[in-house]
Amino acid sequence: MTPVVNASPEELRATARRLEPPLLAGRWRVDEVEALFALPFMDLLHRAHGVHREHFDPNEIQLSTLLSVKTGGCAEDCGYCSQSAHFDTEVKASKLMALDEVVDAAQAARAQGATRFCMGAAWRSPKARDMGRIVEMVREVKALGMETCMTLGMLDAGQAAQLRDAGLDYYNHNLDTAPDYYGQVITTRSYQERLDTLDNVRAAGIHVCSGGIVGMGETRTHRAGLIAELANLDPYPESVPINNLVPVAGTPLADSAPLDPFEFVRTIAVARITMPRTRVRLSAGRENMDDALQALCFMAGANSIFYGDRLLTTPNPTSGHDRALLRRLDLRVAGMDEADTGR
Repeated sequence: MTPVVNASPEELRATARRLEPPLLAGRWRVDEVEALFALPFMDLLHRAHGVHREHFDPNEIQLSTLLSVKTGGCAEDCGYCSQSAHFDTEVKASKLMALDEVVDAAQAARAQGATRFCMGAAWRSPKARDMGRIVEMVREVKALGMETCMTLGMLDAGQAAQLRDAGLDYYNHNLDTAPDYYGQVITTRSYQERLDTLDNVRAAGIHVCSGGIVGMGETRTHRAGLIAELANLDPYPESVPINNLVPVAGTPLADSAPLDPFEFVRTIAVARITMPRTRVRLSAGRENMDDALQALCFMAGANSIFYGDRLLTTPNPTSGHDRALLRRLDLRVAGMDEADTGR
């Protein structure tokens, strides 16, 4: 990938003005993505919202619910993660959940309007002895009529094929940050290993869910580098979760300074412009966003949220609050009619 060039804000804006929609089908250089970030805020939102309207109903939001089916004790040293065995946090390791508990949680999520049920296990990669139970979870949740998603760490080609045969719709494996900042956050898994897992998922015919985390001390150039990596995947992910760091006591990133809220909105907008047909999802950190900020994110192109009171181990706005916010913004829930949403 071409490295970012030294350029003034005026030069970056001039570059961004030359990036018209036909380029969306090609590859993005980091300096081109950074030029989008540098646009005047209102111009950036206008462009992102226009791209959003070309490909989606701007008044529709997709709801996903995330359940931790195996919590804590992970061998990775991701500096943001409460579930890493390397750090002393309040999260205690647990065993894989029973199948009936997972199905009950999926049924409750469906009743609340979620159309996709995501299951996460804190592993470096799943072991052979666990795959049978994981496959059962996918089959049973799929039988409820919901889209299924898993995040289990690294996958080899055989494991990806097993999940595909069970009916898995999406596999989540985030790139987290730019390649040149990655080593500041994680040392136990390489960037290439993350890309290899995404290749295995794609080759198996499973949709890719991959995004990242902002607010980890990275620069705007690093944020641009993350978006460029995602946008240049062939094809780019069908689902892109953007997480705003939730600092966890005991982790190396516990004292990270919060990201400026408008910079977060810029990140959403740039993701929408560079990946026009993806579902851009507001993920971790939404608990700390007020309603007006979330509305700006929807305007910028976010059209999916994680829905439910918790995201793995971090808090999330309550379902009742989310439903009230969607009503206030006249946003419909994808896959539900107005009677179902209580409007």
